[in-house]
Amino acid sequence: MSDDAESIDRVLRGDIDQFADLIVRHRDHVLKIVQGHVPADHVAEVAHDVFVRGYRSLAGYRGEVPFEHWLSRLAVRTCYDYWRTNQRADVPVSALTEDQAGWLDRALASESDEQFREQRDRQDALEVLAWALAQLSPEQRLVLTLVSLEGRSVREVADLLGWTVVNVKVRCHRARQALLALFFQEWKRHEHERPS
Repeated sequence: MSDDAESIDRVLRGDIDQFADLIVRHRDHVLKIVQGHVPADHVAEVAHDVFVRGYRSLAGYRGEVPFEHWLSRLAVRTCYDYWRTNQRADVPVSALTEDQAGWLDRALASESDEQFREQRDRQDALEVLAWALAQLSPEQRLVLTLVSLEGRSVREVADLLGWTVVNVKVRCHRARQALLALFFQEWKRHEHERPS
């Protein structure tokens, strides 16, 4: 019997202190997932929610997949619920610094990937990406992050989210289109605001 299985069995038999062992064993794994999906100032809160949900639904764990995988699903779904509860706040583009707005202009006006890579400033790019992702729906944000930023396979994402493979592909395509439309819309807006 694995350490996880033994701890789970003991928790289910009433030794709730054993759940602390599971938390210690899987804390870093959960934090890594949560850090990739929620704002930094909410990571601890969401990670705590993952373990609370894990404890409450532990009786439903059947051992068909490794506990860490089951916990990964729970972590991703908790992040998804975080975004559903904290629906995006409308952050105006005017909140971007002049450097960030300049980066956005350069990125949108660039004609080749190589020029784009040479021009981008990593920090500004990350901040613009965070701004853009905040404009998307929770589903779009999550599926783009998992597939495009983390490089997970469509099948793995479908398994994590409990969606079909086709559903993941469709939502990912729509999310990319929404992101492109958002960038194009902002580029057009900046073009109109420039002095002639």
